[in-house]
Amino acid sequence: MQEQLLGNWVSLDGKENMRVRRLDDSTYVVYYDGDLFRVYHSDVAEMPLASVQDLNSNDRKYAYVVWKLSDSGERLTLRNVNNKVIPKETKDSAAAAELLTKNARNPELFGEQIEFRKEK
Repeated sequence: MQEQLLGNWVSLDGKENMRVRRLDDSTYVVYYDGDLFRVYHSDVAEMPLASVQDLNSNDRKYAYVVWKLSDSGERLTLRNVNNKVIPKETKDSAAAAELLTKNARNPELFGEQIEFRKEK
């Protein structure tokens, strides 16, 4: 659990809001633009990854996001893992970890990036 991640975050353009709360010692609950997610750290191949499960969808699929927190703890950068490199059909975490490790240096691994600032 990274205590500095807990709190309220707003995107730098002010259009997106995210609330990060502790569920237990290893899991966060994240409220992001009207949706609820279960999130936990799942670092692979020395990448700071988070596994993100959409709790509002019927199939509750997972996505993977790489995150970076500024030294001050005031800025959070998130980049989603490209589903062309790690297909959504990937069945289990072992298969996903294998694909992530294999593609760790692949420039196509990551998609869109978004930055947040912590609300006071």
